[in-house]
Amino acid sequence: MFDMIRKFAAALRVSKGAQPAGARERRAHNLFDAAAVYVVARAEDDEDRGEEAAAWVSPEALAFGVSELACRAVVALARERGESPAAVARDLLGLPAA
Repeated sequence: MFDMIRKFAAALRVSKGAQPAGARERRAHNLFDAAAVYVVARAEDDEDRGEEAAAWVSPEALAFGVSELACRAVVALARERGESPAAVARDLLGLPAA
């Protein structure tokens, strides 16, 4: 799952790198940008990058974006594994099967 998130974040970084100099700083970040970068930073234990992403949007917007990312990741992983989203979520959290 984290591999999918890392690939997504890497694609974001690559696409941002193709912008003209200074364009990245002027463009406002949306909550999904912030959520993706924040989650990847947490997964990679990059505190500075996580704090930077958290500052792009309000705490409420970041929480919504992280929640939406988690939902989408669980659904995608469930499809990949051929399991239910509930089974995948419990497995990722280290909980016993229900």
